[in-house]
Amino acid sequence: MPATTLPPLTLVLGGARSGKSTHAERLLTALPAPWAYVATAEAWDAEMRQRIDVHQARRGSGWISYETPLDLAGVLSGDAAGSPCLVDCLTLWVSNLMHARRDIAQEADVLIEALSKRTAPCIMVSNEVGLGIVPDNALARQFRDEAGRLNQRIAAVADRVLFVAAGLPMNLKG
Repeated sequence: MPATTLPPLTLVLGGARSGKSTHAERLLTALPAPWAYVATAEAWDAEMRQRIDVHQARRGSGWISYETPLDLAGVLSGDAAGSPCLVDCLTLWVSNLMHARRDIAQEADVLIEALSKRTAPCIMVSNEVGLGIVPDNALARQFRDEAGRLNQRIAAVADRVLFVAAGLPMNLKG
């Protein structure tokens, strides 16, 4: 996709290891650097630290990283407001909000308001978690439901929505 056609807001959905993050990075790097990488993950253990390290090494130079497990809207409307950005990922953000006992619908309202005021393109990555079996416990079902509702809300305001499976993007909107 040529850099001049990158829309203001793109949502990239997919399953675990679908290639969604790599695809989102390719889309954003069609624009001139610097690019903002807004990470919602936290390294709670060595395995997660290794995953984060792999993501960072893959990106290379040209990226400015912002780590924000909770204040996603603040970063998008603050330090990263004028830079093309990639948010990876909304699913971890939902998990972090649940852990912090935050009102996810209210946080989504604040996020959508911040997105509406951005002047640079933003690509958001999220897992599509509703394609599998119904979870066997209430917390997992709540997570699936919250992630699904957030994905629907972001997709509704996004200019473009892609679904990535096996590294192949499928256009759903835009």
